Amino acid sequence: MKNGIFLGRDSDDKKQHLLLPLANRHGLIAGATGTGKTVTLQILCEGFSKAGVPVFAADVKGDLSGVSQAGSVDHKLHDKLLQRAMQIGLGEYDYDAMPTVFWDLYGKKGHPVRTTISEMGPTLLARLMGLNETQEGILTIAFELSDDKDMLLLDMKDLRALLNFISDNKQEISREYGNVTSQSVAAIQRQLLKLERAGADEFFAEPALELADLMTTDARGHGMVNILAADELINSPDLYSTFLLWLLSELFEELPEVGNPDKPKIVFFFDEAHLLFDGAPKALVEKIEQVARLIRSKGVGIYFVTQNPADIPDSVLGQLGNRIQHALRAYTPKEQKSIRAAASSFRENPGFDTEEVITDLSVGEALVSVLDQKGVPGIVGRTMIRPPASRLGPAKPAERQAIIAASTFKDKYDETIDRESAYEKLEAKALAHEAAAEKAAEKAEVDAKKARADAAKKKKTPTKRRSTRRKKSVGQTLSYEAKLVARQIVRTQGRRILRGLLGGLMRR
Repeated sequence: MKNGIFLGRDSDDKKQHLLLPLANRHGLIAGATGTGKTVTLQILCEGFSKAGVPVFAADVKGDLSGVSQAGSVDHKLHDKLLQRAMQIGLGEYDYDAMPTVFWDLYGKKGHPVRTTISEMGPTLLARLMGLNETQEGILTIAFELSDDKDMLLLDMKDLRALLNFISDNKQEISREYGNVTSQSVAAIQRQLLKLERAGADEFFAEPALELADLMTTDARGHGMVNILAADELINSPDLYSTFLLWLLSELFEELPEVGNPDKPKIVFFFDEAHLLFDGAPKALVEKIEQVARLIRSKGVGIYFVTQNPADIPDSVLGQLGNRIQHALRAYTPKEQKSIRAAASSFRENPGFDTEEVITDLSVGEALVSVLDQKGVPGIVGRTMIRPPASRLGPAKPAERQAIIAASTFKDKYDETIDRESAYEKLEAKALAHEAAAEKAAEKAEVDAKKARADAAKKKKTPTKRRSTRRKKSVGQTLSYEAKLVARQIVRTQGRRILRGLLGGLMRR
């Protein structure tokens, strides 16, 4: 089928195809560990790529990197893969590699993925740091202040410097923007420190990722498969989930409406999807539901990959039209209940009991229900999934590095840029205050010396005693006042320098 991706053949001897014009209606790949989800994800990446659709996929285990390498007849599973291809009527079964770009938030196994503090926004940043409502309000004030004062928030040091400034000027800022307390600012600063330890300081930087660079094709017209190395990132689930949510929101904001395209502009696969929703407030879940509902008109398909459909809120699950369900296990009453719920979500097949089959599926088998040409969910079929054309298993480190070195994005993203932003502007203001204070102190001292010299000179004049005494009195007054000014400036300057040494910015 020219306008579809071949998934496999079901028990009714029907070929299952995911239709490209309906691929932006989103989807779900679910199943217990070891049941074949990664291989299903792999063949979908291949299918979209060959159809000219770019793909972005999070690679949690590292196995998906094999999509960048062609399969081999020397592979230990070659005979089984060939047998599977013949069994489902795949026809000619040729190995092939997909054009691949590797990305990594930590910059170790791919090009660095970065964004700025400003682009992340206060809502997602507050979720990432686990802030309460009061602390999120102060973070919002920080963003408003940065806009009003034309101070860019690009990286972690920008936000930290601005929070210090807010704490030092909390009374003035509270009158204009709302209540600010030192305790809440300190709590935010502590959470920033935790983020740094989790590696977020590498994520919040420039150059920021341009979404257009995820939506490219190669010389053959194949869509690029963008693989995010997430095997280390998954150890920081808050950062992982917030990054994926940011990616969705950026797509929603940036991409234009395209209606019903012949094929998606890009497809996203979010592995370990439950992390997107764990601990998420109701307002955030509603936002994800809204994005899932509206973003399909912008030509974007979102596919959630998780162990159990119950990991996805019903409001979001209802937006997923294409479903591939691998085997589930039922050892507890809760798991049995979730299997019944999963089975009831499919359009019933009179040939078998869906609830019973879910626990009986073998590795590489799945219950498949995709949208037909009218957009109606098809009758569920017990389907033998096709074998991949690319390598089963991860790419070797040397193979990965060779792809990274040859990438057109190497020069664009591999070096960090640090341009003038909030930190530099606040530091410049602090230095300007110091310089002005020093200059005022020096001037006061010069004036004092001059006054003393004038007074001494007039004291030596033998004539016009009455006039001399009068001028002497004025000179002494000037000297005394100059000394007071000088001492006051020195005291003030000393306090400001002390605050700087303790880590706070000076007051303006």
